[in-house]
Amino acid sequence: MKKYHSFNFLKKIYFVRTGGSLEELKAANLIMDEIKSLGGNPHLEEFEVDYSEITKAKLVFDDKIEIECKGSGYSGSTPNDGVSGEFVYITSDEDLNMTSLKDKIVLILSKRVPHKYYLKGLKDGAKGFIVTTGDVYKKDNDVDLDPYLNREPDYKEGLIPTVMIRMKDAEKIVEKYPSKATLTLISNDSKRNSRNVITEIKGNEFPDEVITFTAHYDSVSYSKGAYDNGTGAITLLQLFDYFKNNMPKRTLKFIWCGSEEMGLLGSKAYCKNHEDELKNNIVLNINIDMVAVTLGYDIACVTGDTDIISNIKYASKEFGFPIHVYQGVYSSDSTPFADKGVPAISFARLSKSGGATIHSKNDVIERLSEPNYLKTCNFIINLTSRWINSCYFPINKNIPDNMKDELDYYLLRKERPLR
Repeated sequence: MKKYHSFNFLKKIYFVRTGGSLEELKAANLIMDEIKSLGGNPHLEEFEVDYSEITKAKLVFDDKIEIECKGSGYSGSTPNDGVSGEFVYITSDEDLNMTSLKDKIVLILSKRVPHKYYLKGLKDGAKGFIVTTGDVYKKDNDVDLDPYLNREPDYKEGLIPTVMIRMKDAEKIVEKYPSKATLTLISNDSKRNSRNVITEIKGNEFPDEVITFTAHYDSVSYSKGAYDNGTGAITLLQLFDYFKNNMPKRTLKFIWCGSEEMGLLGSKAYCKNHEDELKNNIVLNINIDMVAVTLGYDIACVTGDTDIISNIKYASKEFGFPIHVYQGVYSSDSTPFADKGVPAISFARLSKSGGATIHSKNDVIERLSEPNYLKTCNFIINLTSRWINSCYFPINKNIPDNMKDELDYYLLRKERPLR
């Protein structure tokens, strides 16, 4: 039998594929075709995601200094001539607590408005937010002004028009510290469909015990998403091919999640629509998000009991595969499963500082290494095969209290206490 090389498939989905776009659908269909070629029977599950058409975004300081900006969808619209207010730059949480945001246009050095800043803005009556991207050393052409969407935890509370500028421009503005800002944003908000690609392999001894493998296949705007997360998508193909040819004792479900970059929307939709399966059948989630990078190191983030950490560390030594294992909440498609009570593990090979970057046009194939990719794939196969084919499943279906707290903090259900 010819050995399958999923790394070759990466070039087929090497294009921008934002959540809910026609390009994301194209990638889903390519993944479907690849699964079929490997003997699988995939299907799509659709779900709605936010979409916003920005027709106007403008930012002017003191009626004379105009700065290029992009609008954030689902943050509301201003009148055609904009809204004006006193300009203020909030430097820290302490600064936020000391400053009234009433009738102000607020600059924050962050790609998104932190949730507590957003709530303070709503409470005080802020007129607008300005967020930032890039760094002060990059030329304008090297910094993408991302058309981010405001997310549901914020916009369900209310709308505050928000635009994004480059960090270099933020520095110039703070140096001048104008007294007034005028922000104009015209946004048409709607919905469109995204999709999860799903296939399974039935277990031949314990078919009612299910392990889910997840990876997202969408990208952010401007990015072809080779590293984040084309590499995760192809890892699932490699794992599917292996277990299709080495039949597992337990049922395996493979889920290529759409719209992860928009707030884990694909995995959230799956968990919402499969609650009985999560409660009665799914015993573990294994998520892959960013592997194969040339300059990097492997990690496993466990949202579950510390026994899982010990198990992975033991296998690491046995197989001679160095990997940093820790307990925590990983910002990826593992999180909605853990929030439903299913232990979850996210595997990644993280880039070293100064190496490959994500969420930009610089996320390219050239930063990736097929030998590193295969090492990670082989470790995941060797490790998970033991669990999947064990006489008694060795992982307790339990989320410890400290991880429940971390999930609450991550999902903005409660605020992390000050230390």
